[in-house]
Amino acid sequence: MDELLVRILWVDDEIEHLKAHIIFLTSKGYEVETATNGHDALEKVKNSFYDLIFLDENMPGISGLETLTKLKELRSEIPVIMITKSEEEDIMEQAIGSKIADYLIKPVNPRQILLSVKKNLQSKMLVTKTTTSAYQSQFGKISLQINDSLSTAEWIDTYKKLVFWELELDQGDGAMDEVLKMQKSEANNAFVRFVKNNYISWLNGGDSPLMSNNLIKEKVLPLLEKEQKVFFIVIDNFRYDQWEVLKKVILDDYQVEEDALYYSILPTATQYARNAIFSGLMPSQIKDMYPQYWVDEDEEDGKNKFEGELLGTLFDRFRKKVKYSYTKVTDNEVGKRLVEGLHKLLPNDINAIVYNFVDMLSHARTEVKMIKELAKDEAAYRSLTLSWYNHSPLKELLVKLKSEDVKVVITTDHGTTCVQNAIKVVGDKGVNTNLRYKVGKNMAYNAKEVFEIKKPEEAFLPRPNVSSTYIFARNADFFAYPNNFNYYVSYYRDTFQHGGISLEEMIIPVITLKGKGV
Repeated sequence: MDELLVRILWVDDEIEHLKAHIIFLTSKGYEVETATNGHDALEKVKNSFYDLIFLDENMPGISGLETLTKLKELRSEIPVIMITKSEEEDIMEQAIGSKIADYLIKPVNPRQILLSVKKNLQSKMLVTKTTTSAYQSQFGKISLQINDSLSTAEWIDTYKKLVFWELELDQGDGAMDEVLKMQKSEANNAFVRFVKNNYISWLNGGDSPLMSNNLIKEKVLPLLEKEQKVFFIVIDNFRYDQWEVLKKVILDDYQVEEDALYYSILPTATQYARNAIFSGLMPSQIKDMYPQYWVDEDEEDGKNKFEGELLGTLFDRFRKKVKYSYTKVTDNEVGKRLVEGLHKLLPNDINAIVYNFVDMLSHARTEVKMIKELAKDEAAYRSLTLSWYNHSPLKELLVKLKSEDVKVVITTDHGTTCVQNAIKVVGDKGVNTNLRYKVGKNMAYNAKEVFEIKKPEEAFLPRPNVSSTYIFARNADFFAYPNNFNYYVSYYRDTFQHGGISLEEMIIPVITLKGKGV
């Protein structure tokens, strides 16, 4: 905010004693008007515009607190800074409850006043300036780290830093957004190369990170072995940056015992990754061992309708005699019924709950123009996710659970990425419709533009046909057929998709929480 345009109203019945303060503010470029009582202040606010108001708490006539209430009725958006001689707690609480911007105790000096003005009127500008400068100083170090990330742990650390700066820069004016986007794209290109070079070896005895098929074994079974009751919550399509935004709200009620990231298997799609989580197996192993619970790509049935049964097979294989439940929350009514019936779940050793909203939001953003406008970019997408959580049955559930002797494990099956670049693929009608991965026979594509797996068994993927190949889109690419190509590209460009290889899709959160009320 330009200081020359800032107008301040100072209300105090002893305003003549504050001339030095007013002169000091004027010398800094602020325009200051005064009033000696609440009535005059209200008249001035009715007839003029002010950016900020200093208000004395103890005045004759109508008090400062009464004036404050009437000021908020007139112009609720104007920040009001209360100044008082009193340190009584009830007066402070009344003032804070009336949504004051700041609270100063007399005597105040000019520097205090200036600091309060800057804090309330220029904080965003100052934060932007400081954050931009800090990111600029870290840009080179992050670029070096991208090139030096040779292990799965190093890539997790790199991704955390990128998300940290993305969230920090959200508070600013967008001046560095394009620079960060370029650096994230650079990181994703390097990450794709890393995955292409290592993925098959991870699954065949190499130095593997924690992946989908071992998630329950590593993060849930140890809790059950300690006879700890667990609520295992899977939010479909939930990215690390979205967790970082929700975390600020959730930590009002919970302590974080572990805040970690793990790697989704490929394809980063619900059919594969989430079935792997609940079964503790890779997709081809599920099909071989429990064919009744696996639905192939070319079949019409739902691809994830046996998750509860797969969870049961996991406990059987590990010889765990546990009482468990599985619930899929697909809308608010199901979520509310779950909360209302919470007492029935509490005796269980583990309750697995899947929330599908974020995934539905991602698809709705593609298909519904209004949702696309609401979630027009990454920051807006995060904001919409936070808005959903604040009014969701998931929040109701967590608020109720905070006083119960349970551990809450929150995770996801995969993330999502905003796609930009169309890659041409030709295939027959048997090829699946996902935009970020394809599986089929006789597909035509440029092998240099994809990560291809010609031997699905090496990646523990089912082989629908003897000549089936899997291909995965990289970074911000998506697959499009040549027919009606331009329409297809314009429709799907700048939408959130999953199934391929990117930091956002593959490196995803798993968090263990303990309620503060326990």
